[in-house]
Amino acid sequence: MPLHLIKLCVGCDSIEDLAEWIEQRIREKKRKGERPVHNHITRMVPKRTADLKGGSLYWVIKGTVQVRQKLLGVEPFTDKEGIGRCRLVLDPKLVRTEWQPRRPFQGWRYLEADDAPRDLKKGRAGDDLPPELTAALAEMGLR
Repeated sequence: MPLHLIKLCVGCDSIEDLAEWIEQRIREKKRKGERPVHNHITRMVPKRTADLKGGSLYWVIKGTVQVRQKLLGVEPFTDKEGIGRCRLVLDPKLVRTEWQPRRPFQGWRYLEADDAPRDLKKGRAGDDLPPELTAALAEMGLR
């Protein structure tokens, strides 16, 4: 089973916000003539990169894991200031997951496959609930 990463989605209030941000970044790259690849830059490079093959980056939005993106690659690099960084290359497609409460943390963390929330099945009853109600149900372990 692949290993995953989990990270807070700072600045996004919803999955729709994240989707819009991804689309905007890809459009901007195309406009600049760059490769239209979606990636996320982090400070630390995962040491268990080989274990992440086939894994995903799970996003915590407003205190709950709500969505994931397939992790396509991990590319360490040095920025213009000489600081080591890591580019997480991600599939731009967002996969909604069961909501799972998470406390705040800094950076990213490893997420074992057994601890990762399951993907939501399309057309599942109750998928159109307001986010606040879905979060409350997740907090109680009912969603």
